[in-house]
Amino acid sequence: MPIKSRENLFGAWAFLCGIVLAVVIGFFAGERTNPLILGILALLGLIVGFSVSEKNVQTFLLASVSLVIVSFAGIQGLVLSAAVMGINIGKIVASVLGTLIVLFVPATIIVALKTVFSLAKS
Repeated sequence: MPIKSRENLFGAWAFLCGIVLAVVIGFFAGERTNPLILGILALLGLIVGFSVSEKNVQTFLLASVSLVIVSFAGIQGLVLSAAVMGINIGKIVASVLGTLIVLFVPATIIVALKTVFSLAKS
């Protein structure tokens, strides 16, 4: 039986809860998302950002920046497509992508700042 590391258990749970919450809120709430829930997502993003270890910084930054850029581009394309065709599924996907952005932007900013300060120290 492999030994599991518990050094980042809290951050992993915050990340998992944030992803599930972002998808569920984006799917069901749509455009009328409660600002308090968005604040909770942003707070979970901060927790995730602070819990990323130094050995995973490059991977996290590459993945999170990619996700934020693709989500933003997806929102722009889907909103335009939904407005032209009147499709509701595009609005739902755009809402899910928007809530994921609310989760990932604070985490990405924190990890990027930690990396810059780490580079400045050395």
